[in-house]
This record gives sequence, structure tokens and C-alpha cells, in this order.
Amino acid sequence: MNASSAQMSPAPGPGTALTDFLITQGLAEPGETARWTPLAGGVSSDLWRVELPGRALCVKRALAKLKVSADWQAPVSRNAYEWAWMCFASRHRPASVPGLLAHDPGAGLFAMEYLPQERYPIWKAQLLEGEVRVTTAAAVGELLGALHAASAGDAALAEEFATDDNFHALRIEPYLLATAAAHPALADRIRGLADRTASTHSALVHGDVSPKNILVGPSAPVLLDAECAWYGDPAFDVAFCVNHLLLKSLVVPGCRSELLGSARALAEAYARCVDWEPRSAVEERAATLLPALLLARVDGKSPVEYLTDDRHRLFVRTAATALLRAPASTMADVVDAWETALPAPTEPVGTRSD
Repeated sequence: MNASSAQMSPAPGPGTALTDFLITQGLAEPGETARWTPLAGGVSSDLWRVELPGRALCVKRALAKLKVSADWQAPVSRNAYEWAWMCFASRHRPASVPGLLAHDPGAGLFAMEYLPQERYPIWKAQLLEGEVRVTTAAAVGELLGALHAASAGDAALAEEFATDDNFHALRIEPYLLATAAAHPALADRIRGLADRTASTHSALVHGDVSPKNILVGPSAPVLLDAECAWYGDPAFDVAFCVNHLLLKSLVVPGCRSELLGSARALAEAYARCVDWEPRSAVEERAATLLPALLLARVDGKSPVEYLTDDRHRLFVRTAATALLRAPASTMADVVDAWETALPAPTEPVGTRSD
């Protein structure tokens, strides 16, 4: 019996190539029923939960064209770099990545442990539901800092993750350059930030440290979706994550102080781990990049889906523009400026900015 004879459930499946992958990698037996359930959450890959008799796992496959309205292409080779990043992280923080099962770099896919949501809730869902714990943010900041410190100055990792083209396609162009094109008056500033980010190579960067890619595990945060892995500027990771905490303070006003406290705690815990260069240097790069990333989540190629109110988007544009024109040198200063600009929870968003 050949590999493609693994049975599928009545629900639509991913096709024979992926069922073949399970069998050739020894993850399923020929003839076993495999139920494939698409998992939501990302725009750059297809992700499935695969239920087999008595066990479950996840299979991930990179897409050449991302699932956004803009024309956003990216090489599927990023799947191999994601696998390599997870292997690196598992050596240093094994509780902070899923168990790794099998990888087919030629096909651009891999299999990993399935972590049930009841034990590993998604941090984004918790935050949007108003379940905000500053300790979780601090743990994320410490984890990021520890992984960056473990990779800093490692020539072998720098060679393995010389993924400048991938990072340009996945982050520099759709976030920074697209936003610069949308804001001609700020274009030179944003392009300068893009150039600085692209030319800094000091640690292994995850590239997508967003609450949607972080599970709140029983013993530690678990990082997912390292498709953007790149040996580059570690300031990108901390700015990228704090960005989401600030944006959520607009749409979860009842937890505003906790979200802003989480942003501060993440940045502070991260900074305590920085030992490969002066902390002030990393923090300044993160603090000056953060406003551009705020603006990118409104006017770049990947706008956040929960900013549906025009007043929210106007506020982000106004606050981010002010910070780009008068840059802050610390993350605390950025959070303070954001907090000062925020309207009172009962005040319509945009009033003070207008």
C-alpha cells in the first residue's frame, strides 16, 4: 500500500502530498484515518491540526502568496528557516516551543506537537477578552532577551540565518517601505529606519513576536510562527511585540492600565537580558522603530483586523506621526507618550488628537 492510501475524513483535506508526508516521515501508518482541521491565525502559511487514532499533531506549509488583499509574495524557503529557528530555541528554552516532529524542506512543510488550547491559550485571545497579566508580558520579554543573548555574536548562526531577502519580503517591504509610500511626508524617516534595521546584524531575530503567535503555557510562554527568522536587529522583536500591546489599549479600554503596564514590563524584562551591546543602544533602536510599526499596522500591507473604527486608525496615525517627528530614546518614553495622547476611556477616540 503506497503512502497516498492514508484515509481522509469527510471534511476537505489538504491533498495527497501532505498525507504522503505523514506516512513517509513515520507519523502515520498507511490506512490510518487522518482528520485535518484548518487552523486560523496567520496569513503566510496553511496550518492544520491532524487527528490520528489516539494522538494529534500540527502540520504547517508555507504559501508563496500571502493571504492579504495586497500583492504580497514571499519565498517558501522561509519554512526551513522557521524550523531551524525552532531547533535553536528548543536547545535553549525547550518549554517555549512545540515539540518538533518532522521536516521536509523541499516541500516547505513541517510537523510539530499539537498544544491544546485549554492548556495553552493564545495570548492575543486572552488580551482581547480582558484577561491581562503583566507577569505574562514580563515572561515574554525575558524569553526574547534570553534567546537574543544566546545567539548574539554567534558567527555560525549569522551564516545559517543570513535571510536578508526573506526578511525584506516579509517585514521591511510590507511593513516599513509600504508605509513610507503611504505617507510621503514621513517617507524619508521611515526609509531610514528600514535601512538601519536591515543593516544591523547582531542576534537571531524571530521576526513575528505577536500575541497571536504566543501561547500562554503552564510553565512558560510558547513562541510560534518563526517564518521571518533572521540574524539581524534584535530591537525589531521587542518593538514588534510592544506595538501590539499599545494597539490593544485602544480596543480594550477597561484594561488600558494593565496593557500599558504590560508594555512597560515586557520592555524592562527584555532590557535586563541585554549583554551583547549597550542596553541604551538596543532600546533606542526599538523606541524609534516602534512608531513606524504602529503606523504600519494601519497603513502597511498587514493592517490589524481589530482596528475597525476610523477614529482608532486616526489616533494611531496621529500619535505615531508625532513620535516619528520627535523620536523618543526609550521604550518607557514611547509608552508614556502614547498614554498621554490616549483619550479618556469614555471620550471618543480621536477627540484629543483632532
